[in-house]
Parts: sequence; structure tokens; C-alpha cells
Amino acid sequence: MTEPILQVDNCHVWFDIKGGLFTKKQTVKAVNGVSLQVRAGETFGLVGESGCGKSTLGRAIVKLYRPTSGTIRYKRQDITALKGEQAQEYRKHVQMIFQDPYASLDPRMTVSEIIREPMDIHDLYPRREREARVVELLQTVGLKPDHIRRYPHEFSGGQRQRIGIARTLALDPEFIVCDEPISALDVSIQAQVINLLEDIQKKLGISYLFIAHDLSMVKHISDHIGVMYLGHLVEIGPSRELYRHPLHPYTQGLLSAVPIPDPKRARERHRIVLDGEIPTPIDPKPCCPFATRCPKAMEKCFCAVPPSIQVDGRQVACFLYQEGGRAASEINIK
Repeated sequence: MTEPILQVDNCHVWFDIKGGLFTKKQTVKAVNGVSLQVRAGETFGLVGESGCGKSTLGRAIVKLYRPTSGTIRYKRQDITALKGEQAQEYRKHVQMIFQDPYASLDPRMTVSEIIREPMDIHDLYPRREREARVVELLQTVGLKPDHIRRYPHEFSGGQRQRIGIARTLALDPEFIVCDEPISALDVSIQAQVINLLEDIQKKLGISYLFIAHDLSMVKHISDHIGVMYLGHLVEIGPSRELYRHPLHPYTQGLLSAVPIPDPKRARERHRIVLDGEIPTPIDPKPCCPFATRCPKAMEKCFCAVPPSIQVDGRQVACFLYQEGGRAASEINIK
């Protein structure tokens, strides 16, 4: 078992909302006690509903947000308090692919300037070699060298995302946070971008934290998957095992919504509809975050947050499995 390249321990990212004349100060608990590990050369998929804190966690890892508490370790080094030159050195190794290729590229800069900018900031490569490096990166992501003088508005969405990937690779990173890199693209282009990311990983040995909504795509690219709900990681496990036998009721509900191309199988499948009140991340109650929507909720689910325990080689935070860490086969979870 290889050592984790990235380790997140009990990470909290909270944002204060200033109170007004008749309202008191409130806190949005976007990430609430998340712990995970990503090993060198692997892809960790992170899934969940919009607003569950996936992107906030990714931005904390690349130091766009500072965690309220907890630690984020990169190669055993705690990076949460890094500042100045140390933080800049860290960013050479950990980069991010943003969700929207239309908003993440400066429309006033040429492709050459966009990809070369990280090299200029970090003074990487001799100046006369940077242009050649830009051409090399364009070819790596499947674009032509003559695109170097064009502007972002002259490209399609898929091509813009390839430019964003080339910019991310400019510093030769070892870890990349992919923040929903395919959600803004056409379906036909999504597979091309995923294949490109896989080819880059095989060639360079880069580790990914892959954040996405498309559960079938996450299964395809990920080695391990974490399921996030309202700032909490409710289940973590190997990709194949998690899809074949989901443990947490929320994971079961998510997977039951994945489209099946076979009409006969789709009609026979049991669809889990998650009813109930959707809670707010503003000063949430000290209970299971999924309790108000869970079809298997018990009284204690509304009184305490379930700890994460090992069940069948996976981590799951659910009171269904708390009695002595029983195996999933002993519990009727369907």
C-alpha cells in the first residue's frame, strides 16, 4: 500500500454571515469535518449534490480558501498555515482545473500568454524556452501549435477546457484538483476530455481529486470514491465496490437515479425517491445531516452526528452500522 500523497484530517471550512439590525451573526458550515486520503498516481472521485461542499473542499486543498480548523497534509507537510514563498512553492505541485472554461480564461490574453503566465510567475524554464514549452503543452492536450496566437473566444468549450488543462500542466504538478471539468461541455466532448486526463495520468503519474455530478463518469475514472452530503463525507470506498453495493442510504438514492441505457432493466430497477426537508448548511443542527430525508432514519439520527466507521473495507457514517460495526450483509439496507 503506497503512502498518501494528500491527507485531509477533520477539515472544516466555515463562512461567517454578518448579522443585520434585526438578525444575528450566522455561519455557513460548507465543509464540516471531512477526512480523506489520495494516494500517488490514483484518482479520488468526489460526488454529491450541488452545494454539498465539494468545490469548497477542493479550493481549500489548493489554498484558495483557508480551513477554519483541521489539517491538510501534502507529502506529510501540513500546508494549512503556509504563507508567502512556501505557499507559492506548494502551488507549483498542486494545481486546479476549473469548472467553467468560459470564465476561467482571461479573454484579453492569447493562448500563449495564458499558458505561459504560470511559468512567468514561478520563473520556471529559461525565458527563451517558455514558448517552446507552450507549444509542447498544446500538443499534449490535442491542440495545434498555430493556436498559440489566438484568443479564447475563437475556441469551442471543449478546446477552451483543453487550454485550461494545458495551463494547469505548465508547472509540472503532481496533484490536480479537477473541479467538475466536464460539466459545462457537450456529452460528446466529455469523453474526449476524460480520456485526455487519463492519458496524462498514465504518462506523468499525476494524482487527481475528481469532483463531479456525473456518477457514471466518476465510476469510470476513479479508483476510490467519496460521497458528500451537506459538508460531510457519508461514505468512502473503492469505486467498483461502492457502485455494486452502496451502504449509506444517500449513496443508494444517488445511484438509483443514474440512467440505465437498457429500458427493460430501467423498468425493473427500484427507484429511491428522497423526500423530506432539505436542511440548510447555515448553523446546522447537531444531528445526522441526512436524517430529514432518510427513509431509514431512527430517533438517534436526530440527536447526534454518526461517526465514520469501517464496514466491509469501507468507511460509512450511518447509525445503521454502528452496533459493533456489523457487516452490510447482516443488515437489510435495500
